[in-house]
Amino acid sequence: MKEYNKLVRDKIPELIQARGQPCEFHVAAEEEFRQKSIEKVSEEAAEFVRSPTLDELADLREAVDNAAVALGSSAEELEQRRLKKAQERGGFSRRIILERS
Repeated sequence: MKEYNKLVRDKIPELIQARGQPCEFHVAAEEEFRQKSIEKVSEEAAEFVRSPTLDELADLREAVDNAAVALGSSAEELEQRRLKKAQERGGFSRRIILERS
């Protein structure tokens, strides 16, 4: 069996077993869940950079929302903070590239 040791979506063990393949998994305790959630954001970001598709972006968003929960917050609180920062500092819609400061 291949080693993964990473956070996966809830239905992945079922999907693997449905194909008749064995898999080993466990449910993470809080600290492990927090760490693996942070690692998952990095993993999904790298996948999006390699393949910038809407599906990969959706995976990244799922990982980011999950990381908010792992940090003791929520996707909704994360969205509120995003909106606040956008109001205070702007978004990225003007496509500004800062060359030097």
